[in-house]
Amino acid sequence: MTSSSTPSPQDLVEAGLAASTADACIVLVEVSASANLRWANNTLTTNGLMHGGDVTAISFVVGAEGTATASVSRSGTTIDTVREVVAAADAAARASEPAEDAAPLVEGEAAADWADPPATTSIGVFDTFAPALGEAFGRAGAAGRVLYGYVEHTVDTVYLGSTTGLRRRHVQPTGHVGVTGKSSDLTRSAWVGQSTRDFADVDALALDAELARRLGWAERSIDLPAGRYPTILPPAAVADLMIYAYWVAGGRDAHEGQTVFAKPGGGTRVGERLSQRPVRISSDPTAPGLECAPFSLASSSSSEASVFDNGLALGRTDWVADGTLQALIQTRHSAGLTGLPLTPGIDNLLVSVDGTTGGVDDLVAGLDDGLLLTCLWYIREVDPQTLLLTGLTRDGVYRVEGGEITGAVNNFRFNESPVALLDRFTAAGATVPSFSREWGDYFPRTATPPLLVPDFNMSSVSEAQ
Repeated sequence: MTSSSTPSPQDLVEAGLAASTADACIVLVEVSASANLRWANNTLTTNGLMHGGDVTAISFVVGAEGTATASVSRSGTTIDTVREVVAAADAAARASEPAEDAAPLVEGEAAADWADPPATTSIGVFDTFAPALGEAFGRAGAAGRVLYGYVEHTVDTVYLGSTTGLRRRHVQPTGHVGVTGKSSDLTRSAWVGQSTRDFADVDALALDAELARRLGWAERSIDLPAGRYPTILPPAAVADLMIYAYWVAGGRDAHEGQTVFAKPGGGTRVGERLSQRPVRISSDPTAPGLECAPFSLASSSSSEASVFDNGLALGRTDWVADGTLQALIQTRHSAGLTGLPLTPGIDNLLVSVDGTTGGVDDLVAGLDDGLLLTCLWYIREVDPQTLLLTGLTRDGVYRVEGGEITGAVNNFRFNESPVALLDRFTAAGATVPSFSREWGDYFPRTATPPLLVPDFNMSSVSEAQ
């Protein structure tokens, strides 16, 4: 094969591994295809289709003091590119200090689907959604609503090969829609979003109907002061908070006393009850609708991931069961440091409360006086020891009185800990697929319940619109 030909991803992997002069090497090739639509003022404005590819080489050099490693990534999918990336990784590894997380590379053979070509997508993925969106534009315009939004569908195919013989392939379809509805005078707004694998389950008319309902609630405006309010968090808002908690659930960081999952005096809180309710938090690569990579993928090492673990098989992990912390994210290295089982990170998150049914409307009907908080924004960490987070409300905070929505209230700044909320909520609904407005672009595969928190802390009034 010449460098001017069009190599397959498998060709790139094999060429990279053959070119390495290091003691061991891993090559990752990612091929992506993405389609999108954007609209504003009830009019489709743009559509696009993009294709791309990236190559990552991870080289390992064994010395007297241990194994050094280095990783180099670059856009491009040519033989010349992969050889250049491998050469750079080899050189960087030879110049590096021994890696703290060094371990034998994962061994294996070629998976059954290794020879398959990359998957793809096209504008055709919106063939059902787009006409329905056009109908939604008409309905919204006739009723004095203005719609703004964006949809994207991406299919990433990753190929992993190593000098140990391991060959793995994974196809990850990811889609999402976010729609903001505004009144014609732009004084009222609401947002809805949804994650999807293929857009077959996305109903544009239903999204518009929900926006219409929320904008109707906002025809009455209510000013409220800061304070602690009984507050209903819909699944999207619960995802906003729980994703952050998952991201800081590294075993090593907890063992070193750096996070909310650290035990005072040393060690971790694994085995400690975090909630008196039967809460379950898990990750599962095979979860229906939330499927993700069934093996570890890491282009660089951190406290929660190790390049040495590339290719490790992943299965279901219960992080919390019956309210008790069962596990934290562990590499082989951190598991050795903490003495806890190996439980690598997985690219989805499911939160549930055993025995619950119903949804947001049911929680609203049961609340005498409180708030419905539909959307969080600009979430930032205040205190890692308690996982105190702060952020803003946006596009819809509603007053609940006598089991009914009676109007929209002003925005707030909130201060809350998702871990503390696990032990304070008093009611929950059924778990459903959710899409975090804050983090959904980075972590789209979640399923969460709505929660009622009796004393959610609205720390100050916000002027944000």
